[in-house]
Amino acid sequence: MRLADRLTSRLPGKFGDRADRPVVSMVRLHGVIAASAAPVPRAVINIGAVEKTLERAFAPERLAAVALLVNSPGGAPTQSALVADRIRGLAEDKGVPVLAFCEDVAASGGYWLACAGDEIYAHPTSLVGSIGVISQGFGLDGLIERFGVQRRLYTAGESKSRLDPFLPEKPEDVDWLRGLQDELHAMFRDWVTSRRGDRLAEDADLFTGEVWTGSRAAQLGLVDGVGSARAVLTERFPDAELVQVEGRKPLLARLGLAGSPAASGVFGADGMLGVVQAAEVRATWARYGL
Repeated sequence: MRLADRLTSRLPGKFGDRADRPVVSMVRLHGVIAASAAPVPRAVINIGAVEKTLERAFAPERLAAVALLVNSPGGAPTQSALVADRIRGLAEDKGVPVLAFCEDVAASGGYWLACAGDEIYAHPTSLVGSIGVISQGFGLDGLIERFGVQRRLYTAGESKSRLDPFLPEKPEDVDWLRGLQDELHAMFRDWVTSRRGDRLAEDADLFTGEVWTGSRAAQLGLVDGVGSARAVLTERFPDAELVQVEGRKPLLARLGLAGSPAASGVFGADGMLGVVQAAEVRATWARYGL
């Protein structure tokens, strides 16, 4: 018997029983889904940021289930798929159920993540859905012309400069983008259909990019029920210990320097990039009034 087990077995009451209790790991997936690093610490979800946390969540020997606490307005489709695929792979390897819980918002890529769960729950006021694809950018060709700026761009390959923000928009480039969006949308639709199956309402068009409250999402079959994570998990696994599994903080965060100007690069060469990234993150949340 391990020393920790011997010590625990001698403790009275609930402390002595704790070593024998099943475990439900709770993993928080919070932020915009993007491949790049976060301009705000721990504000971005991607496979690099969450893989180790997911592996720790599925590691306990007496694991009864894994709960995903999803709070995301979406983002990069590839990162959404990579994280969801990793969750499903770990769940199948361990043979445990995964329950997803939508918090403020599980929209677009956030809902893709939620569909990695075998069951999905939401608060009645949660925002759920947005099963669609969106692209955004700026047209700056008039701006540089106004200030007399010449931009020199040289390419090999006629499609290399598609939708360049400093060039006039071409109809054929927009058609190409829409075709790409349609292909990604079909993948998203197939993923949701494969995960939700006959639980989806047959008489509703769920793939228009619309967003619903948690209550309405339950009626449409996008989620299995309404309720908070702790309430549902306590009822489903009354004898289990709920364990929050968190990612390891970066070194600067552990030293208390993560928010300093020097650490964030606000005044350095990457400062403007950080400002733009922060603005994009803020705009993604703002689409849902958050």
